[in-house]
Amino acid sequence: MNAPRTRVQRRPVHGVLLLDKPLGLSSNQALQKAKWLLRAEKAGHTGTLDPLATGVLPLCFGAATKFSQLHLDADKTYEATARLGIKTATGDAEGEVIAERPVQVTPEDLARVEAQFTGPIRQVPPMHSALKKDGKALYEYAREGIEIERAPRDVVIHKLSVRRTDDVSLRIVATVSKGTYIRTLGEDIGEALGCGAHLTSLRRTATGGFGEAQCVTLEALEAMDEDERLARLLPAESLVDGHSRVTLGNEDAARFLSGLRRRGDWADAGQVAVFGAEPPAFLGTAHITANELIPGRLLNPIEIQQILLNAQQSEATP
Repeated sequence: MNAPRTRVQRRPVHGVLLLDKPLGLSSNQALQKAKWLLRAEKAGHTGTLDPLATGVLPLCFGAATKFSQLHLDADKTYEATARLGIKTATGDAEGEVIAERPVQVTPEDLARVEAQFTGPIRQVPPMHSALKKDGKALYEYAREGIEIERAPRDVVIHKLSVRRTDDVSLRIVATVSKGTYIRTLGEDIGEALGCGAHLTSLRRTATGGFGEAQCVTLEALEAMDEDERLARLLPAESLVDGHSRVTLGNEDAARFLSGLRRRGDWADAGQVAVFGAEPPAFLGTAHITANELIPGRLLNPIEIQQILLNAQQSEATP
């Protein structure tokens, strides 16, 4: 007879955990594992990684989930390995082989495709993706053998390096805009080289201002005690590091949190992180137009109190 399952006592947890997602887990599986380890009430991630991909996956907890969209839109850097000469149904090593061609690639060819695929390009999203058609993911149609027409997308490859690692393999390093499919990039590079290709590995090394050196693995997280796990969390405002900053006095802060615009001697700004002066606390985001600070996504007073209390308890812990 199975022992009864222990019920986890959830608690308010606020912040960002930079996870090094392992191979084989979906982004949601990794999120649920981390959420369980932190006993968090509310959690979300900032864009999925394929189960076959590893690397930087920012996980948002509590108040930080309100700002996760900002990193869905962030530029990202990937390192991938592509196998030349073999094309698969899925664009990666999981799919069945659908074409094989000889590989005859010169250094000049590599320089040509680097130039060809750097800058604004158009991509047709792969069938094996989570994009939806009539409420159903494209990969579900693909599993049924149904091909759906997909409109090309405009994306930007900011930086691209393509290097041979052996006779039939390429190392691809790319910094890209949101919406870019690296599997598709690998396939398109293979086609441009005249031999086809599929990805054999994929790793995200950076997203926005976050890099792999800041990440923790699930294995390491499991080995920690609860205080150590909480200490790995970055504050919610780490998601708005690139924003302009405005600090409000107590009265203006209270009115701002109730959704009221504030007037001040501020220059126009599209993205603003707003803080209270006393006690120092992140209040939310805004934009400034004609000297008016206009609220965007806001924390609520209870979340702010919980964050301040958690910070006090952390400082008091020896």
